[in-house]
Amino acid sequence: MINWIVTFFILAIFASFFGFFGLAGTFAEIAKFLAVVFVILFVASLIYSLITGRSANPPA
Repeated sequence: MINWIVTFFILAIFASFFGFFGLAGTFAEIAKFLAVVFVILFVASLIYSLITGRSANPPA
């Protein structure tokens, strides 16, 4: 998920550099949304680990 955040952040920088400010804003909003989702999932994983005493194994 962090890869997607970085990708949209870089796309926002390039779009703003080339003058596509509307598109840059959209990419920045997507990157912020994905960052929030990532943080929420990270905190949920930490809470799960603390409550159960075991780590959350992601699917392979």
